[in-house]
Amino acid sequence: MRTTTDRGPISATASAASGHGEAASHPARRTLFKAAGAATLATAGLTVAQRPAAAAEETRHDVIVVGAGLAGVTAARELRAKGKRVLLLEARDRIGGRTWTDTWQGQQIERGGTWVDPTQPHVWRELSRYNIPIVADSGVDRAILPTLTGFQEYDPVEAYERQNELFTPFFDGSREYFPRPYEPFAREDLIRRLDRFSLRDRLDQLDYAPEDEIRLTSTTSLYGGSSERGAMTHLAQWWALAGWNFEGFHGVNTFRPQPGTIALVRAILDDADADVRLNSPVASVTQRGSLVRVTTRAGRHHLAPEVVMAVPVNVWRTIEFDPPLPVAHRVASHQGFGVPHEKKLWLDLANPDDRFVAEAPEGYPICIMGRFNEGALTVAFSVKDTFDVSDRAQVESAVRDIIPDARLAGYTATDWHADEFALGVGVFRQPFQLIKLHRDIQQPHGNVKFATADIADGWSGYIDGAIESGLRVAGSPTLSQAQAMSMASAAALPRVDRGSYRSLWAF
Repeated sequence: MRTTTDRGPISATASAASGHGEAASHPARRTLFKAAGAATLATAGLTVAQRPAAAAEETRHDVIVVGAGLAGVTAARELRAKGKRVLLLEARDRIGGRTWTDTWQGQQIERGGTWVDPTQPHVWRELSRYNIPIVADSGVDRAILPTLTGFQEYDPVEAYERQNELFTPFFDGSREYFPRPYEPFAREDLIRRLDRFSLRDRLDQLDYAPEDEIRLTSTTSLYGGSSERGAMTHLAQWWALAGWNFEGFHGVNTFRPQPGTIALVRAILDDADADVRLNSPVASVTQRGSLVRVTTRAGRHHLAPEVVMAVPVNVWRTIEFDPPLPVAHRVASHQGFGVPHEKKLWLDLANPDDRFVAEAPEGYPICIMGRFNEGALTVAFSVKDTFDVSDRAQVESAVRDIIPDARLAGYTATDWHADEFALGVGVFRQPFQLIKLHRDIQQPHGNVKFATADIADGWSGYIDGAIESGLRVAGSPTLSQAQAMSMASAAALPRVDRGSYRSLWAF
């Protein structure tokens, strides 16, 4: 792997807030924050070779991959295995894309994508392939959940037995309309009728009692960006992928790579043996005859017969394509797939100091927060558009709205909506996007192909979906539902620290 930088005029956005509520500017992507230039690259195991280059520089390769997230590095590895010489252009000063392993307050944190699961066969296979150890988050001691008269503390087993009773009917019929979850159109006749419904439509249809519905909207609003925005079919497909049951669905965010997601990104990229150019945001992609010219913002030109765009769907609209992208691709990018206004926070709480999970109903600045391991930091998520994570007073107020006696020693946050190379995170389709857009935006545009977790057939929005998409665009085989079940067997597991098992948490 050869790594250089293209020092073009990168427009940094305020993507993080310090523990003092001071805004900081960092170019980021869907899964973390606080990229510290060379320090981050050292963590990733990359050596950056600084070399001057004229703006008119032109290079030729067999394939150009744009984006060094998990979809991009997977595609690069698979194409290299087919004998291709690959140039990998990354807009940031780090690899990983919407996964981003960082250190804060002396602890490892993930500022974006974090969890993996045996029901996610592509990532599980990669972790096993590279012998990356897995740890499981601990269970919680208490659950703080909303009621019509305020927040109440529950025994977690009792609380989530009730959640099981409430959520299971939400997915009635999913075995029929998603009989093979990795083939979302296996029952297209049913999906065509159902894809118009939002999560809000389904809640209204089931007519939950108010005291019950309030227990569900933290999940529907967080995943969908809002219950009105998110498609019912997307959540139902995740339910099907997790085994059509609450235990699988609720526990899917329990395991994580012990050395961080960066370990998997680095391992795949090492195998790719690609020419990696960091700090190289792409300005335009032009197709003429059998060649595609990719031009960076710094004015450098790279030519190849084939280009893989491994950037989020939302980012397509920021790049000039000639000829223009097909209508479906343009519509998808402007409508948006990444959840808008999503922020991920890591809180240093002086109080409470136990393991807990707290969920808030739709409309609160923070929808879910929790500490799942002894002595660990507390993670929190927000999809509230007016919640300013650079304002410490707002953050403290949001935490105390849920836990009145909480004491915030410090925090760090990532606003993925403000990140120009992500423009949102927490991929979740809107109504009609599966049936009207999904298949079309998977298709190539001439000699330009697309790879991103956003357009995966299976775990769209998860690390597994990114890897699946990278495999598919490179022409490598992906895994079926039957193979997924096989991967979940004990014999197929990577090394797991089983000092703890399932966390009772729904994100």
